[in-house]
Amino acid sequence: MIILFLVIFDVFVWGRVIFSKPIEDSEIYFLDVGQGDSELVILPNNVKVLIDGGPNSRLLSQLDSILKPFDRYFDLVVLSHSQTDHFNGLVDVLKRYQVGAFIFNGRNGTASSWQELIKAVEENKVPVIILAAGDKIDYLNSRFNFLLPDRNLIQSSDLNETTLVALLKTQGAKVLFTGDIGAEAENYLIQRYDLDVDVLKVAHHGSKYSSSAGFLSEILPKVAVIEVGKNSYGHPTAGVLNRLASVGAQIFRTDNDGTIKLEIKNKEINVFKAK
Repeated sequence: MIILFLVIFDVFVWGRVIFSKPIEDSEIYFLDVGQGDSELVILPNNVKVLIDGGPNSRLLSQLDSILKPFDRYFDLVVLSHSQTDHFNGLVDVLKRYQVGAFIFNGRNGTASSWQELIKAVEENKVPVIILAAGDKIDYLNSRFNFLLPDRNLIQSSDLNETTLVALLKTQGAKVLFTGDIGAEAENYLIQRYDLDVDVLKVAHHGSKYSSSAGFLSEILPKVAVIEVGKNSYGHPTAGVLNRLASVGAQIFRTDNDGTIKLEIKNKEINVFKAK
């Protein structure tokens, strides 16, 4: 079994000393971008994958606090699905950073700012790759397995259910990125995959329509991270918090804890929070 170490600091500052040597382990940041999602995955040798970009340019300040000033390249930018609280911040990222490839599920957004994102991708000549269930990305001993969407869910009238769901296996740990999936997609996952995860990016900011009891009891996350900001939806709901606690998950929230950093090496997971 993976041994989980939770190291919590009241104040955590990422300085030059931390990043002055090559990264040999894997790091995952759940970025404090308000009511939206954005995660930064840094694999050994500084291979960087940015998943989602939050609702606005707040993402840039978060990246500035983590990356060196001259570190202006992402190997991959992955968009889980085409809603503004996940992609708006990527427009500024594409203007400031070089990007090796832009990955999404192929489903276009309906918001007017979607065209700004597509324009930024095209103007910066970023290759576009469409992925779906069954696709994989391998790097050294790390792998992204894409579990959703399938042919049916990608056609859903609810863009949340079109989410590109990824299971990252790295350094002996499993991290599930769920975007905004709801109960329908969750049921699909547990019916088709034998899932047990160490870290869960809690779906849809802790919405009552996600993180069902059946889903959580199947995947049994040890760490659960909720990316949430000030909102009028009641996120995260008491029901979700209770269900996460009932399966023994350690719960972290970006609205209370700031950016959450995971360090993963040799099956051990260290968790840090910014506040």
